[in-house]
Amino acid sequence: MRQEACRKDVERAFGVLQSRFAIIVGPSSFWKKKVFYDIMSACIIMHNMIIEDERDIHALVEDVRDTLIPDVEVTVDEVARFSQFLTQHKQIHDKNSHIELP
Repeated sequence: MRQEACRKDVERAFGVLQSRFAIIVGPSSFWKKKVFYDIMSACIIMHNMIIEDERDIHALVEDVRDTLIPDVEVTVDEVARFSQFLTQHKQIHDKNSHIELP
């Protein structure tokens, strides 16, 4: 019974690695034992690095959500903003500036 549980765990782990790394999906009989060992070791290390990185991302999101954001007052001068818009609009539609190339 214990051997079946271990086998199931190994098959599940191998399936996770196969879904993430295409090099493992192909037939392993073509690889020499040492090469396949190196490939599996590299895939396991990269998988663990990805898992750690994903944990860090989720931790950062939780930390940001927990912090209080201070209220910020934004003052916008609507007249200046509209004036800037009109200036840019005139520059875009100016035929002379489009005819002359820099």
